[in-house]
Amino acid sequence: MRITPILALCLVAAPLGAQQPNGTTLSGLWQLEKGKVKSDGPRSVMIRADSSASWGKETVRWRLRPGQIMIALGGEWEIYTLKLKGDRLTLSGGDLTEPVTLKRVGQATPRPANVPVPPDPDQVPQ
Repeated sequence: MRITPILALCLVAAPLGAQQPNGTTLSGLWQLEKGKVKSDGPRSVMIRADSSASWGKETVRWRLRPGQIMIALGGEWEIYTLKLKGDRLTLSGGDLTEPVTLKRVGQATPRPANVPVPPDPDQVPQ
């Protein structure tokens, strides 16, 4: 069963204007505000500055590119278009059938020490 990574990246907070978001600005607890995700998809996501994101029992790695967020799932990157405005994050593309908007509702919490950040698919030997 594949979980939509939307959420792992339902991040970001402060108004950034033309700035690109970074791990600090994306850190926090994000909740689905608008749009649809798969029935088993996350409704809230914890994004951390250490490049990890968690929802339910799932923890993923994320990476930013200009205007995009990449989420490592199953050894591959899923790429979403990312727009951040204030405390709202909109993701589109990737495996989403329509854009989704997430609202930051809290601070990031530390990743438990016994939960590793998944490997970077670009760094795993083939």
